[in-house]
Amino acid sequence: MQLQPTQRTKLDETDDSLFYDVPRFVTHVDEHFIQQLTDLYRERLQPNSRVFDLMSSWVSHLPDEMKFEFVEGHGLNQEELARNPRLDQYFVQNLNQKQLLPLPDRSFDAVLNTVSIQYLQLAEAIFAEVYRILKPGGLFIISFSNRMFYQKAIQAWRDGSEADRVELVKSYFAAIPGFSQPEVIHRPGSIPSFLQMLGMPGGDPFYAVIGQRLPD
Repeated sequence: MQLQPTQRTKLDETDDSLFYDVPRFVTHVDEHFIQQLTDLYRERLQPNSRVFDLMSSWVSHLPDEMKFEFVEGHGLNQEELARNPRLDQYFVQNLNQKQLLPLPDRSFDAVLNTVSIQYLQLAEAIFAEVYRILKPGGLFIISFSNRMFYQKAIQAWRDGSEADRVELVKSYFAAIPGFSQPEVIHRPGSIPSFLQMLGMPGGDPFYAVIGQRLPD
């Protein structure tokens, strides 16, 4: 899936740094989604490894009991990152303006991206950087639901179905030689469908797309 320039546009094309200037100390998905994400990290991440939390905020969703050698954070709001207790170090950078990450080659065992992939206008360039900083065998875990800041999501994400969005993330992996065929995990929201038919709102669906940097 090769995006056209118009598919990378946002409704609000002002500087992202201005939009995220005010900290948002809230969660952007429901508790059921967060628990599933934490369980996934518990299953896939290794203790005492090096983790990069890409496009992070004031929470990382890492399991409380797991200890890591080092957790690097990145985001767009200094105050949010400073409140994140799991980050050993962090930096602020607008990835839609500057894609190169100030991190060494092959320096992380895992890179995480939580409910933020929809905002990247040049995602393939970011995926290339993630590949560069991952150790061989390292994981890139991308999670998302159906929520977004609509005015800041790219057109391809806004206009696509949930299945289309999965395929879009898979295409980002496919654009970078050296990543494995991505694994897709999908679980429905926490409210059963028959209750949704009676008018109850559904919970947040859980999606994760996981790729691995293949060994040299």
